[in-house]
Amino acid sequence: MSVLHKSNFDTDFLWGASTSAVQTEGAWNRHGKGLSVWDTFVQRKNTIASNHKHLVAADFYNRYMEDIAIAKSLNIPHFRFSLSWSRILPEGTGSVNQDGIDFYNRVIDCCLENEIEPWITLYHWDLPNELELKGGWTNRAILEWFEEYVMVCMANFKDRVKYWMVLNEPVVFTGAGYFLGLHAPGKKGLKNFLPAIHHAVLCQAIGARIIKRESPTAEVGTTFSCSYITPNSLSNKDKVAALKTDALLNRLFIEPALGLGYPTNIPILKKIEKYFQTGDELLMKADFDFIGIQNYTREVVKHSYFVPYLQARPIPASKRKVYHTTMDWEVYPEAIYEMIKKFSGYEGVKKIIVTENGGAFNDTIENNQVADSERIDFLNSYIAQVLKAKLEGLKIAGYFVWSLTDNFEWAEGYHKRFGLVYINFETQQRIIKASGHWYKQFLKDK
Repeated sequence: MSVLHKSNFDTDFLWGASTSAVQTEGAWNRHGKGLSVWDTFVQRKNTIASNHKHLVAADFYNRYMEDIAIAKSLNIPHFRFSLSWSRILPEGTGSVNQDGIDFYNRVIDCCLENEIEPWITLYHWDLPNELELKGGWTNRAILEWFEEYVMVCMANFKDRVKYWMVLNEPVVFTGAGYFLGLHAPGKKGLKNFLPAIHHAVLCQAIGARIIKRESPTAEVGTTFSCSYITPNSLSNKDKVAALKTDALLNRLFIEPALGLGYPTNIPILKKIEKYFQTGDELLMKADFDFIGIQNYTREVVKHSYFVPYLQARPIPASKRKVYHTTMDWEVYPEAIYEMIKKFSGYEGVKKIIVTENGGAFNDTIENNQVADSERIDFLNSYIAQVLKAKLEGLKIAGYFVWSLTDNFEWAEGYHKRFGLVYINFETQQRIIKASGHWYKQFLKDK
């Protein structure tokens, strides 16, 4: 494989690294922060591998200066991080927590002092628990709640932040959180999933309009998870299954934002009209400056009578006996090229940023250091496909790796290692122990 270099890309191509609040910050109940749905989900379910807790995460709250200094030392010019809604508005609405505002001001200022451009994601899956008690994303009132939150963020940060993303991977937090019950808040069924979809679509547009109104020179986008979908065979049933899966995973949120409405080849989505109000067709549209796409793999899909609504089932990479990461995601570099090509095909998409891409691999230790050949090969092969897309004139304008440091993986705790920079074993054990301490204190306080 040929060695890639920044000079292979245009000088204005954007390079960066990404993180999220829940997965890195810790300080889960400190300095005025309210509970999020992840705090209470972990308390109720204990579904995280090895009973790990996110309560300390990577301790970014206390170590942000060290982490940003690492980004500086690696010549990373752009740093994407998310704001914790419940750290800023502990009850979701109403009183602002000044300690939370001060923390994010320090992070922004630290980035700028290190000549790193801060990129803010407004929502990365951590809804304030007080709002979830009122229905969360299933309650249309979230349009007003979200508007208030965005306005608070703009009032405090717009003077120094140029790049904004509204939502992170809405198909994941609605699907895993409000349909399958695998992620917070742990709800299941169409009665939760369909209104959550519609309200998230409306909020991603509302957020974009507020940001552009309050900061006309800002660059505004939102991020979509995406997987290259291929049928398991050339049978018509497998082809239809692949098309339905593509509609659900790749088209469900971008097409309403572009004024194309919801995909029509999944019949059950027609029931989403129940949650429409007059004018929603226009309210869903958003004029984004860029679209963030987040690709890790492809999915090979086969027809299945036993899967309700979709009648489609992805085949795990391990069962297909292909090379895969520790998340059981196939290493298939061509997938990121195919997704850039797919999103470039939308007339309303102006430019594309890969806002997440990376691989989780087990560490191999040589001479007391991590020998990171698998992750390096992964990044090299995927970035080569990004370059291919760039050279073909597709709309790709930047690439952010996931993630800057090791973090707390949503369902896997500290077992899956994505980071460019590693938490060593001793630090990991300290964090796990501290998480247990704070969790016991939380239960005692309850």
